[in-house]
Amino acid sequence: MKRRIALCLAIVAALAGTLPAQADLITGAGSTFAFPILGQWAKAYRVAKTDGADFIPHDIGVDYEPIGSLGGEVRINQRGIDFGATDRPLAPAELERNGLAQFPIVMGGVVPVVNIEGIAPGQVKLTGALLADIFLGKIASWSDPAIKAINPELTLPDAKIVVVHRSDGSGTTFHFASYLANASPEWRDKIGADTLVKWPT
Repeated sequence: MKRRIALCLAIVAALAGTLPAQADLITGAGSTFAFPILGQWAKAYRVAKTDGADFIPHDIGVDYEPIGSLGGEVRINQRGIDFGATDRPLAPAELERNGLAQFPIVMGGVVPVVNIEGIAPGQVKLTGALLADIFLGKIASWSDPAIKAINPELTLPDAKIVVVHRSDGSGTTFHFASYLANASPEWRDKIGADTLVKWPT
């Protein structure tokens, strides 16, 4: 499959007053997508903060909870953490209203994948409109004529498509739903794009 949805992960931090003057432990929460890189950065920060000492106290470093982008946004708005990581770009008015600043830290991609017996990775082609119809429940089988039409060289099974998606408030969901909304007016009008959407399938 050749479809990729660009994703820009950002840190959201309060403009004033979240970090105590002598803070050694920085707390954050949010994006699961960013958890691997934030974990590496946290480890490097702890080593740098202690000058490579053999014993590193637990109250020095970065404590990050991968609870999803929506969770990070909620927690930073409640001032329960020092920073939130979200894959969803917040509107300037929302940032100003909540006294927050946002800046990008990493980019990645959201790639739909399929698991079909006898079909090698990357062989199946799907358009944005087809993906939207699959997630809308309008295309329910791999043998659907619309899928066969753009994959004439493949022998696709007459098997039900089992749709898998995130169930929590996720920035990845926001980006994928935004892509589907751009590809399909029906998806845009019925479902839209947010960190939490009502999946039809």
